[in-house]
Amino acid sequence: MLILTRKIKEKIIINSNIFITVLKIKGNQVCLGINAPNNISIYREEIFLKTKINKC
Repeated sequence: MLILTRKIKEKIIINSNIFITVLKIKGNQVCLGINAPNNISIYREEIFLKTKINKC
């Protein structure tokens, strides 16, 4: 696992076409903005796992 430290408005870039931006930090929650091509699906972990279980 790669662990990075970012401040508000700083970005992480994945594969030169996915941008993750830290929008705000409030207590123990971080608000992220994600820009990615339309053909890439983005899920919260709990939703991904729930849909994966339903497909089995």
